[in-house]
Amino acid sequence: MAVSRTIFVAGAGIGGLTASLALAKKRFRVVVLEKAEKLDETGAGLQLSPNASRILVELGLEPRLAGRVVTPESINVMSARAGGEISRLPLGEAATFRAGAPYWVVHRADLQAALQAEVNDNPDIELRLGCQFEDVTKHARGLTVVQRSGLSRQQDLATALIGADGIWSSVRHHLFPEVQPQFSGLIAWRGTLAATALPREYTSPRVQLWMGPNAHLVAYPISGGRQINIVAIVPGTWNRPGWSAPGEANEIKRAFASSRWPATARMLVGAVDEWRRWALFTVPDAGEWSQGQIALLGDAAHAMLPFAAQGAGMAIEDAAVLVRCIQAKGDDIEGAFQLYRDARIARASKVQRVSHENTWMNYPMDPSWVFGYDAMTVPLSSPSAQLAGAQHVA
Repeated sequence: MAVSRTIFVAGAGIGGLTASLALAKKRFRVVVLEKAEKLDETGAGLQLSPNASRILVELGLEPRLAGRVVTPESINVMSARAGGEISRLPLGEAATFRAGAPYWVVHRADLQAALQAEVNDNPDIELRLGCQFEDVTKHARGLTVVQRSGLSRQQDLATALIGADGIWSSVRHHLFPEVQPQFSGLIAWRGTLAATALPREYTSPRVQLWMGPNAHLVAYPISGGRQINIVAIVPGTWNRPGWSAPGEANEIKRAFASSRWPATARMLVGAVDEWRRWALFTVPDAGEWSQGQIALLGDAAHAMLPFAAQGAGMAIEDAAVLVRCIQAKGDDIEGAFQLYRDARIARASKVQRVSHENTWMNYPMDPSWVFGYDAMTVPLSSPSAQLAGAQHVA
C-alpha cells in the first residue's frame, strides 16, 4: 500500500516520536519538526507503567530498550518523619505477568534515543532537526505548514498537523492563545550518580519515595541500573521556563538538612555533585485539544504535575489513541481528532487531577496511584473510545 498522505508532527519528544512511529505503521508519511539541532541528552528519569510500556512494546521498541530500562521489584513509600516504610507495591515479574506488560524506569534520554533510532530506520518518517513550526493555514487540499530553519523558511502541504511540542507549545498558542501554562509553586531538582557511589543496599532495583514536610524525594535506578536517578521536589518562587537549568547544590541540600529528614534521605541528596532544576508548570484543562485538522497531544494538551508518574505515559497513550482514531475515521481527519478528544479527555483529566491531589502529604496509603501503576485499570469507556478501539489501550 503506497503512502498517499503526509502528517506533520511538531516536536520530537516522547509523545511526538511515538506518534510518528504509530502513524508510519499505518502507512502514513510523517514529517517531524524539531527546533533543537540535536535531541537533548539531559532530563529526568521516567517511570513507565504497563499502560505505556505496552504501547512501546507493540511498536517494536523493546529490543532497543534492552539494557537501558530497569524493571523495579517494588515501589517503597517511606516516611521522612518516622524514617521507615509506610507501604510497598510489589512489581517485578509477577506484576508484569498480571498486567501483560512491564513497569519500567528509564532515563528520558535513553528512551528518546531508542525512539529516534527507530524513527531514523523508518523510510516513511523524516526527522527535521533544527527546524521549528512557525505557522499553519487551511486550504481546500488540507494544510500548509510553515517551518523555519535558521534564516530560511519553507512550507509544505499536509493532511494534518499534530502539536506534540510540549508545555510551551507553539501549535497550542496558534490554536488557543488564551491557554497559558500556570506555575505550580513547585520546583523539581534532578541529579544522577553512579550506582557504585552508593552502598549496595541503596542500589537495589526499586523505587523509593520519601515523603516529608513540604518536600519529597524520589530515587530509582536508570540506564540499566548503572546510575541512580534522584529527584527532589520543593516549593519555591523561581519559575523560569525550561527544564534543565543549573541548580546550586547547597540550596537543595539546605532544604533536606532538617532533623526531620532521616539520614538515608540526606545521604542521597548529599551524594549528588551536580543538580539541574526545572519549575513545574501545568496546562489548565480548556476542554479543547483540536481544531479542524490540527490536534494536540501530551504536555501541549494536558501538562500535569509528576505526582502520579504519568506525564510520559499519557503522551504515549495519546499518540496510540490518536492514530487509532485516524484509522477509524479514514479521510475524515477533523472527525478523527474530535473522536480522539472524546476518547481521551476523561482519562487525562482524571490522571491530571490525581497528580494534583497527590501533592505532598495527600498521598494514599496504597502506593499504586503514587506512581501511576493503577492507571492501567482506568477504563476508557466512552462510546467514541469504543468506536476507535481505544478502550483497550491501557
